[in-house]
Amino acid sequence: MNTLATTDVFRLAVERYADTLYRVALHAVSRPEDAEDAVQDTYERLLHCGKTFTSETHLKAWLIRVTLNRCHDLCRLAESKNLSLDEALPVPADTENGEILSVVMSLPENYRTAIYLHYYEGYTAAEIGDMQDVSPNTVLTWLSRGRARLRELLKEDMENELV
Repeated sequence: MNTLATTDVFRLAVERYADTLYRVALHAVSRPEDAEDAVQDTYERLLHCGKTFTSETHLKAWLIRVTLNRCHDLCRLAESKNLSLDEALPVPADTENGEILSVVMSLPENYRTAIYLHYYEGYTAAEIGDMQDVSPNTVLTWLSRGRARLRELLKEDMENELV
């Protein structure tokens, strides 16, 4: 099995995955400032971890998992200080995708993370389960419940527009 050269890992992580990590973090914490902090902390961990990565896929999965863990830490910290991380995501409201994305952001954290990783990043339930340290069946449940909640919220939005 080939491993990535230590000197290439950080460069590769920044060049190829910075945008992905930021989007993942933004979906997990909602505030751009917190997302930037989570990504920066992830890169700092990468610099000091000394881990050997067997492939780019392994590196990407590790980066996403560390980013999500850091986001969870930030959310717990905010909750302990009674702060809110639920500011609206700055998305153009006149686009259908933007409207759906803002509704996704209103879902509970597990649902929105699973939906984002599955539909926007293309991960399978098994891969998301590995990243989140849960079973694939749990991820499938989150996806199912998240989709059902999205349908409810979008239906409510459509009904409110007709009034």
